[in-house]
Amino acid sequence: MRFKNILFATIIFATTANAQSALKRGDAFVAQENYKAAIEEYSKVSINDANSYARAIYNIGVCHYELWQTEEAIKFYKRAVELKHGDYPRASYALGVALEDQGRLAEAKQAYARAGNHFAPAIYKLGVLEATAGEFTKAADLFRNAASRKGEHVPASHNNLGVMLARLGLLREAEKSFIVALKSSNNRLEDAAHNLKLCRSLMLSTRLRDSQDFRLLNTE
Repeated sequence: MRFKNILFATIIFATTANAQSALKRGDAFVAQENYKAAIEEYSKVSINDANSYARAIYNIGVCHYELWQTEEAIKFYKRAVELKHGDYPRASYALGVALEDQGRLAEAKQAYARAGNHFAPAIYKLGVLEATAGEFTKAADLFRNAASRKGEHVPASHNNLGVMLARLGLLREAEKSFIVALKSSNNRLEDAAHNLKLCRSLMLSTRLRDSQDFRLLNTE
């Protein structure tokens, strides 16, 4: 898939058997990466099937995104969010990703924020945007928030928190974050290993520089 963190909404409830069948067929085509056929099936869900319809619209958006039809994806994501009266974190997050791809960062930030304070992937992405803008303290708070929530994003969140702390001059705290990032990834996150090594090197060079600043007296 084009972006693994944009997930298709699987069936939870369906108002009618027809809606349920259409969603299942769409999901089956998605599993085969036949996104055009999936769109056809999801399009069969009636607007009268409220919950199922919003989910189908969102999934159509994801299909368009996978087909590199980003503008179409954005339209469907927005529609899905509207259908849920703004309370559709997964769709808001996906909208943010698509908008970010288009370089529409201010809109992407709004979409991630709309996903809510409990949707960790969106919190993480907000952290990335703040970090890119040089807002290291804000970014650190966001990465810390994301890292406190379960999910695949946890190692990267700890790593990025470490980067922000390092840029704020808090090397000892940054070191701890890089260590946690490595542990939570079972030592597979190479960037965290690199950053930990660099952090410790900077800490050592700081100590050496400080020690050289002492004045050695050559008289009694």
